[in-house]
Amino acid sequence: MNNLELRMYGLVPYNISPIQQGIQFGHAVVDYAQKVQSFKSGILSRTETYRNIANQYGEWADNWKTFIILNGGTTNSKIKNGVYLGSLNNHKETLDKIGIFNVVFNEPDLGDQLTAVVFIVDERVFNKVKYPNFEFKQRNQIDFNNPIFLDEKEEKDWEQWVDSIGGRKNLELRNFLVNFRLA
Repeated sequence: MNNLELRMYGLVPYNISPIQQGIQFGHAVVDYAQKVQSFKSGILSRTETYRNIANQYGEWADNWKTFIILNGGTTNSKIKNGVYLGSLNNHKETLDKIGIFNVVFNEPDLGDQLTAVVFIVDERVFNKVKYPNFEFKQRNQIDFNNPIFLDEKEEKDWEQWVDSIGGRKNLELRNFLVNFRLA
């Protein structure tokens, strides 16, 4: 495909045992594969977006097979004041807003609670040696997705850097993932 290293990332609840975290992650990865398979055979196979998702999964499964399981916090599908009570549920919603294709698993033995969210990430997001962060002239940036620039040259350089890491979606995913630790 494009020879970028790929990894399957997943968010799982903090309050289940490590073996269960791995099992829940595995359930979601299997569901990811089944969803991708349905893209290949159904009406969605006609759209470029779903063909790209299927190709990316095939590239990951054929060449990389690396799992990164992260602590996603709590799981609770109840909503209060328009926000999920579970942080894992909110993280899934954030991935959707960014436009990151993801697949979830809800564990029947835990009252159908959300227990895993999985998604594929390319190296432009996680390889900070090959794709280092942008160095701002002004160090106290608050919003790295919408920074404040000192001049037009810095803004142009930043836009080129964003393109070099795969665009806005990857920028937002990089900034999202810095908040997580391994499960």
